[in-house]
Amino acid sequence: MTASESALWDKIKRFELDDNQSSFKFSDRLARENGWDQNYTIRVIEEYKKFVFLCCVSSGSITPSDAVDQAWHLHLTYTKSYWVDFCKNTLNQEIHHNPTQGGSHETKKFNGYYTQSFKVYTEKFKTEPPADIWLDNSTRFSDINFQRVNISNFALVKRSTLNAFKTIAFWAIAVSILIFFVVIKDVEPSLEIPLVAAVFIGLLIYNLRSSNKERSNEISGCGGDSSGGCDSSSHTHGGHDGHSGGDSGCGSGCSGCSGSGCSGCGGGD
Repeated sequence: MTASESALWDKIKRFELDDNQSSFKFSDRLARENGWDQNYTIRVIEEYKKFVFLCCVSSGSITPSDAVDQAWHLHLTYTKSYWVDFCKNTLNQEIHHNPTQGGSHETKKFNGYYTQSFKVYTEKFKTEPPADIWLDNSTRFSDINFQRVNISNFALVKRSTLNAFKTIAFWAIAVSILIFFVVIKDVEPSLEIPLVAAVFIGLLIYNLRSSNKERSNEISGCGGDSSGGCDSSSHTHGGHDGHSGGDSGCGSGCSGCSGSGCSGCGGGD
């Protein structure tokens, strides 16, 4: 880092997002809304500050990780803290968050921006971004099908766990039907094999159709904009215009200085 960059990073590092007078602080809200523990949340906030620093000093466009974008999204809702205390009084420039325009071109562009983020991060901080916060490109732009859910009304179950229960139920039903017809109903021996085959084929077809329907719903549900890009319009050296939103490839938002999508913070396209 140059002397001026070091001075800026020191100011950003010392910027406090938590209000000690509040009983429900910024970090508490960020942890609750994302289901994170406090230690991980504090680390994400640190990475968010690093990302904003990179937005200010990068000559090219960059994109944040999804976790970092969540911190950015939340900070934007604290309007005085973000626009006055942070942008105006700490950064001396505005960092804007723009929504994605969507499309395959945006996907390719912001995938490149995300790769650039890793490069600039390593150059400035002399270390790789933490892998549990800055996920790889493939995961960053595919693991984006999020919806707001009231966990007081819904129980969240991992899909792998749900599929395991479905498999167990599949075999339990199949065995129960066979026991009923072959043992209890005492089916003719010549009909046992055709009956067994019919039961298993029927259940297998049902299971495959159900799985295909789930995959179809996942693809079609990949649609809403979930993040945007950052536009730093008042950099001290004249301003940048390359911070626009990206896309995940299926219409879901991208983040460049944002979350499930992408956008560039730095130089123009």
